Amino acid sequence: MAKKRQAERTGSVYERKAQVGEGTYGKVYKAVNAITNEMVALKRIRMESERDGFPITALREIKLLQSVRHENVVSLLEMMVEKSSVYMVFDYMDHDLSGILTHPNFVLEQAHVKHLFKQLLSGLNYLHKRGILHRDIKGSNILLNNDGQLKIADFGLARFYNKHKSNVDYTNRVITLWYRPPELLLGATAYGPGVDVWGAGCLMVEFYTRRAIFQGQDEMQQLEAIYNIMGTPNKEIYSDVDQLPWYELVKPTEEKESKFISLYEKIMSPCGLELASKLLSLDPKKRPSAEEALADPYFAEEKPEPVRPSWSGDLIGEWHEYESKQRRKKEKQLNKEQEKVTETTEKP
Repeated sequence: MAKKRQAERTGSVYERKAQVGEGTYGKVYKAVNAITNEMVALKRIRMESERDGFPITALREIKLLQSVRHENVVSLLEMMVEKSSVYMVFDYMDHDLSGILTHPNFVLEQAHVKHLFKQLLSGLNYLHKRGILHRDIKGSNILLNNDGQLKIADFGLARFYNKHKSNVDYTNRVITLWYRPPELLLGATAYGPGVDVWGAGCLMVEFYTRRAIFQGQDEMQQLEAIYNIMGTPNKEIYSDVDQLPWYELVKPTEEKESKFISLYEKIMSPCGLELASKLLSLDPKKRPSAEEALADPYFAEEKPEPVRPSWSGDLIGEWHEYESKQRRKKEKQLNKEQEKVTETTEKP
């Protein structure tokens, strides 16, 4: 009752506990419902240009989320206005994938990887069948709780797409660079679910290595990072590659063979390696759909079978990419301060 009276006095049902994320479109806070005691995530919508009206990107995200309901997609519970700020209220999840993969003592068993990755593909399959492209599949947008449930989040770049129309014109300035597929890096504006499937392939490898497979500092370096592992595209590998707007401008000067199998065969199972290589096909037409990937021998035939993980008691605290970055900043600052103290004490 005390919490309820406090909520009535302050005019807010939600009590913010900590910031757990920050992106292009707003900050994300962990909060508790003062009446029900349930944990939620509050995503604050940036309103820098209020005179221009409500941000079109936020409207698109809200419309998309109102149309979806799936166990592997984050749920929009309600909208909230507080002190001229607008918030989207979501389920709260204990971790994101980037966060738990930086945990120093965290180990993912093969059966757990399969279960989590299967949930990711199930969520993508649902979205694609409803005509939705996520367009920002990456670790920090994949949420998990301590019961091993996975949910795809952050639909700030998502959009509906026409499954039966080929002459579309979408922006290629989407998807975080390290997870952006080669067709977008080469200027494609007509694309489909294959752009999300590429991101899923990147994350599949990341489950095993704990680091992004392709790490470029800009678009050119990102293409180079992809070519260094997956090989350079040609008409045999990617039949339409020469039709892409920027291909001739950034055409590779030397041909490279794929090193993917040799690089990862010691840490991934044979079926896992085969599925990842399909998901990371340079030609988007050769990538399997999320539905096809779910029927792959990696899940259906190869042992061990997928097993839902449970981390209660195993993980200390809550692990999100944002919090991990804050910890690393603090550690760097402490190290710098320690170095200054050492230099001072060692001077004659």
